[in-house]
Amino acid sequence: MLNRNVPRYTSYPTAPHFGRSVGPDVYRSWLDSLREDASLSLYLHVPFCAQLCLYCGCNTKVTLRRPPIEAYAERLIGEIDLVAGEAGRRRIAHLHWGGGTPSILGPEGLSKIHATLAAAFNLDDIGEHAIELDPRHVTRPLARALAQIGVNRTSLGVQDLNVSVQNAIGRIQPFETVKNAVAMLAEAGITKINFDLMYGLPRQSVNDILETIRQAHTLSPNRLAVFGYAHVPWMKSHQRLIDEAALPGFGERQAQATAAHAALVELGYQPIGLDHYAHRDDELAVAASNGRIRRNFQGYTTDQADALIGLGASAIGRLPPGYVQNAPDIAGYSRAIESGRFATVRGMAISADDRLRGRVIERLMCDMSIDLDAVASEAGAGPRDHFADELKSLTPFERDGLVTIEGHRIKVTEKGRPFVRILASAFDAYLQEMPARHSLAV
Repeated sequence: MLNRNVPRYTSYPTAPHFGRSVGPDVYRSWLDSLREDASLSLYLHVPFCAQLCLYCGCNTKVTLRRPPIEAYAERLIGEIDLVAGEAGRRRIAHLHWGGGTPSILGPEGLSKIHATLAAAFNLDDIGEHAIELDPRHVTRPLARALAQIGVNRTSLGVQDLNVSVQNAIGRIQPFETVKNAVAMLAEAGITKINFDLMYGLPRQSVNDILETIRQAHTLSPNRLAVFGYAHVPWMKSHQRLIDEAALPGFGERQAQATAAHAALVELGYQPIGLDHYAHRDDELAVAASNGRIRRNFQGYTTDQADALIGLGASAIGRLPPGYVQNAPDIAGYSRAIESGRFATVRGMAISADDRLRGRVIERLMCDMSIDLDAVASEAGAGPRDHFADELKSLTPFERDGLVTIEGHRIKVTEKGRPFVRILASAFDAYLQEMPARHSLAV
């Protein structure tokens, strides 16, 4: 019952259910319909890395050549101009660079794209300007360039600091490399640091996880995320190079996740949702305490913007009417932008029922509890009409002590926290309707 593959619920409906009915014209009309005072969040996807890590589940490709990277940067600028033509000058609340390795654009490329954004939108009140970084490629010039364009938070991919595990996943990254990256960022004035750790990797043990957490803690990150490795070789062919016999089984994965949680709580980090941890004075921890965290394609966030605009190949956007996604292949994305049209290839309009269920799933994933009556009332619906079967399906989990149910109030227990994706999936109307292959829940 618990050894199940379910979505990560960074959106609802989830991306496998997007369809071709949403294309460039629909996206343009959705942008046009945004209120003049709507706040926006921007996500820029850069699908390049200097080398491929075997565990990677991102949409990226390896290149060491500058021409493809520079050409892609020009396409990003072109897409920014297209979006600005429909929704420009609106206030940007959050800005996030992801990939791949977005810093592969280099100081000049990052600065040029940021200047385009600054000309197209209002960047005066950005709450968080974040970028994902590979510690192996952080330099002083890069750190200074990031500070100059206003980056105030960086997320470093640490994964695991054990040499045997690093060899198994094709990412050699000693502790000193991470330490030096943090020092260079701090020297440039960027002190809000996230670390991304992983469990469930090949050759990894509970002791490896605990030692990685111990070493990571000495660098005082403000936030840590502990993700379970998603082994999906049917989607990411390079993962076939990982020795499946070296992967920990379900019981060992569960033990690793439990040990990581206990160690981080003991070190004073506040657990947030399923897999995030933060200093108690960090903005994410404060928002979580106030019931104001959200969940989007970057994970848990304080982002309260009215719409998320995805820029780049494969990027997903969320607007009030629904979701849009760009062409995943760089060539297809580039052809569309070069021709002066949006690169949207699929998406999904959100129904009233989708909105209600999405709200339930998000609050469960964020708050570990929900009052179905309150959420349904906000949506103008009655939980007795919608969720009787869903509540009944949670009965076995209640017997196992993973959740408590009082009327229409649901509370995930500490024992149930690692399985919140499974609990949330009870409210997913699409999961059985159109089966998709997802990663293990724990």
